[in-house]
Amino acid sequence: MRIAVYAFDDITMFHLAAPLMVFGEVGRLGLATDWETRLWSDHPGSIRTAEGYPIGDVAGPETVEWADIVVIPSWPLPVVPSSEVFGSRLRRAHARGAVVAGLCLGAFAVVDSGLLDGRPAVTHWEMMPALAERHPGTQMDTSVLYIDHGDVLTSAGTASSVDACLHLVRTHLGSAVATRVARSLVVAPHREGGQAQYIERPLAQAPTDTAIADVQQWALAHLHENLSVDRLAGEAKMSRRSFIRQFTRTTGTTPARWVAEQRLGEGRVLLETTDWGIDDIASACGFASTVTFRQNFVAAFATSPTAYRRQFADLPNG
Repeated sequence: MRIAVYAFDDITMFHLAAPLMVFGEVGRLGLATDWETRLWSDHPGSIRTAEGYPIGDVAGPETVEWADIVVIPSWPLPVVPSSEVFGSRLRRAHARGAVVAGLCLGAFAVVDSGLLDGRPAVTHWEMMPALAERHPGTQMDTSVLYIDHGDVLTSAGTASSVDACLHLVRTHLGSAVATRVARSLVVAPHREGGQAQYIERPLAQAPTDTAIADVQQWALAHLHENLSVDRLAGEAKMSRRSFIRQFTRTTGTTPARWVAEQRLGEGRVLLETTDWGIDDIASACGFASTVTFRQNFVAAFATSPTAYRRQFADLPNG
């Protein structure tokens, strides 16, 4: 397995190290003797990381033609479109059967190349809107850590790069090898499938419509209460039809969906920062029952409230 990892000036050491660490561990543990990883850039020579460290002996772009897997571990900020030359390199590699992987912001370069037209992609949650705006025909999926189409892979932010690389090891060498690598690196062999990116608590946008903004602020303080559309419309002193139309135009989403997002966001905060029982959290967030809370939580984040708390709670006993 020949793996070409793209390096560029100002790349962070973590983004560059993630694929090198995972794929390199395969060889260091003697799990496969024919796995080789090379760094490449637009020009051979050296690059300087965002932390200021120089890295020499970086190969040139011809390395892409050598590789079975081409990894774009990140992308420069601001995320300007990749060049036609860069995109053509990825397309040529893909055409001869190489897997192309865009990790974190590297997904921008992969989507720019046209390899994911009409297929879903994922990147760091903060940059999903920018990627969606740049490529309206590509579906953005915030519910997963990575998406593997077999020929093209994209992953979510930063640490998800490790998950994606372990997935590639698992795909080519099996679960036992991937588990061995993960244990050596002291990371989870396989974080729960389809696990959503854990983004910051959803906050009300700052709509230009003062009436809508006031209703949003009021609703955030009354999440535990009945927040039907009729009640929200009444709080805004509007008819139901006018309120829905104005709310949707102002926020880009419906009142019901917005309320559901805020309740789920509050649920995540309470799971992270309190020792409340799941029943109490469901009630505090305005869900009709614990079952409804669990169902909505799993649908939104592809993991249960209990599993979420186990991974993210700041409580002394986890």
